[in-house]
Amino acid sequence: MAAADSPSAALRRRDLCSRGIRLAGKMRSDVVDLLDAYVERQGLDASASVAAVEGVPAAAVERWDEQTGTQRLLENLAAYRAFRALLAQMLEEQREQLGEADTALGRALAAVLLQVSAFAYHLEELLRLESRGPPSEEGAGPPPAPHLGLFERKLRGLGVLRELAQWAVRSARDLRQLAKPTPGSGSAPSPAESP
Repeated sequence: MAAADSPSAALRRRDLCSRGIRLAGKMRSDVVDLLDAYVERQGLDASASVAAVEGVPAAAVERWDEQTGTQRLLENLAAYRAFRALLAQMLEEQREQLGEADTALGRALAAVLLQVSAFAYHLEELLRLESRGPPSEEGAGPPPAPHLGLFERKLRGLGVLRELAQWAVRSARDLRQLAKPTPGSGSAPSPAESP
C-alpha cells in the first residue's frame, strides 16, 4: 500500500487519470458519431425507447459520492469488459446482416471496439497502481447472445451504444474524482517540498 501513497505514484495516478479523461472524451465523441450513423443506417428512430441491455451495467449509480476510487475503477473495468464483448457481437451481427455492403459502419464499430479495449487496459493499469491487480476475466463474458429477430438486434445495438456513451461520461467523472489528492495520501507536497 505504501507504493500507492508515494509522491511518484500520486503523480503517475494523476497522469493516468488525465490521459484516461482524454480517452473517455474522445471515445464519447466517437460513440455519439457512431450512434448517429447506426440509427441512420439501421433505419431506426433516434428517440426509440430501448430496454436495458442484459449484461451491461447501467452508468447511473446511487450514492456516487460514497464510492471509493477502487470501487469506481472496478465498476468501470467490469462495464468496459462487457462492452468489449457486446461490441464484438454487434460487429459480427453487422457483418452477417450487411456483409461488406456497409463497410463504413463496420469500420466505425471496429474503431470504437478498439477504443473500449484500450480504455479497459488503461483502467487495469490504474488498478495495478492502486496496489490492486485487475480481477480475472474468467466468466466475465456477456451472456450468450439471445436469439433475437433483426429488429430486436438493431434495438439492442442502439441500447449498447447509448449506454456506452453514458459510461464514457461517468468514466471521465470517476477519473476526475480519482485524480483529486486525498488527505494523507502523500499527493500533497510535504513542507520540505513546498516552495
